[in-house]
Amino acid sequence: MSDFREGVAGKPRELQGFLNRTLYHPLANRLARALVPTPVTPNMVSVAGAFMVVAAGVLYALVGTPAAIALGAVLHLSWHVVDGADGALARMSGRASPSGEIVDGMCDYFGHGILYALLAARLDDTMGWIAWAIVLGAGVSRAFQSVFAESQRRTYQWWAYGVPWLQTAKATGDGIGVKLSALYLAAWRRMSGPTQVVNDLVQSAEADPEERRRIATIAREAGRTTLPLVAILGANPRTVLLALSMIAGSPLWFFLIELVVLNIVLGIAIAQAATSGRRIAQLVARGNR
Repeated sequence: MSDFREGVAGKPRELQGFLNRTLYHPLANRLARALVPTPVTPNMVSVAGAFMVVAAGVLYALVGTPAAIALGAVLHLSWHVVDGADGALARMSGRASPSGEIVDGMCDYFGHGILYALLAARLDDTMGWIAWAIVLGAGVSRAFQSVFAESQRRTYQWWAYGVPWLQTAKATGDGIGVKLSALYLAAWRRMSGPTQVVNDLVQSAEADPEERRRIATIAREAGRTTLPLVAILGANPRTVLLALSMIAGSPLWFFLIELVVLNIVLGIAIAQAATSGRRIAQLVARGNR
């Protein structure tokens, strides 16, 4: 879109929280620029990020001293920089692709899966098997919360700025990447409801630049309401919450927040997105009369 207002790291300002805008994304861009002339690929950066999360888990769960918890928090917070650098490197080097999105997502899930397992083992010492049930529930909750939050952000960028993403790509073949993409998108569609109607409207307007710009304007206005809740479900608040829970003496607080508080937020966000999707569809239809 001609009026795409790029912010730091190529994302519009409304999609960047304070830490992303002031710290993570500027550092991610610097790291990516430094890696462009090297043989390092975006997938290598994604894998490095996963190992940083695992290392944080080891420090949190297996060492557990105040110094280790502090270093683990620094590593986990630094992961956000690396997590942004893989995408930035892909864009700068012309290697951005839907398969890269899948690798990035798989590395995130792998790293945090190990982190959760390590923390569950720590809780098992005092709580027994119930610790594993709580952590498993929190992990599944995180997966659905993250799918919704990331897909909602990507969908917003497509509606409002014409930025394609996995949903708009035409995946072919039957490889593991394609299957994981299909599973990811299936989960997203189950939670997105009326937004699928807006997807069809956006797709049909691609050949009409004036109508497409009008839909983008409507979508940006709607984003003022929906994006704040989506931000709560993102990774940034979780990293801080986990560090605070470890400082408080137990990761249990973090897992209970994921299980209870963030699932309530997810339910509200899904309902809000559905209402917003219906409203956008009505406004677009009204303008076509």
